[in-house]
Amino acid sequence: MSVDTTEIILVNESDEEVGSGEKLWVHQQGLLHRAFSVLIFNDDNELLIHQRALDKYHSGGLWTNTCCGHPNVNEAIKTAAERRLGEEMGFTCDLDFLYKFHYKTAFENQLTENEIDHVFTGTYNDFFEVNPAEVIAYRWVRVADIIEEIANNPESFTFWFKKILKSQAFQAFVAENHVLS
Repeated sequence: MSVDTTEIILVNESDEEVGSGEKLWVHQQGLLHRAFSVLIFNDDNELLIHQRALDKYHSGGLWTNTCCGHPNVNEAIKTAAERRLGEEMGFTCDLDFLYKFHYKTAFENQLTENEIDHVFTGTYNDFFEVNPAEVIAYRWVRVADIIEEIANNPESFTFWFKKILKSQAFQAFVAENHVLS
């Protein structure tokens, strides 16, 4: 299991900072904390998804959104999302805030995600090289196709990614930007 000892931001249900804690400990305790998810599209209206490295502290080997993570203490959420996009996927681009939501889910290894997840979108079309410590595979896929894949094989995708795709905010984004087909 690969875990860093970074301090992450604890929040209340209004997403106000209330403290911090070491990343693994926060997930062992199931404490509410701040997180982000990034969704990158290309000019062909395809979404970049990736398969998490097998030794991630949870959800290893599952397919998920372009990147995700936690802001460090004293780090703005958008700055953290941009940083992590570079660390995981090997590129950065302009990101736009879409919405935030709360979710909580427990994993078989006794860890719990209890997050207020800030979702960002962006567009990227150039070359990139992923970090193999974070990503074992990636692909560009149409939203309609990924929704069908999830319906047929939900256990292959992360909990939060499935929630994002079902959200009203994401559905409105897809409709407004014509990225479903």
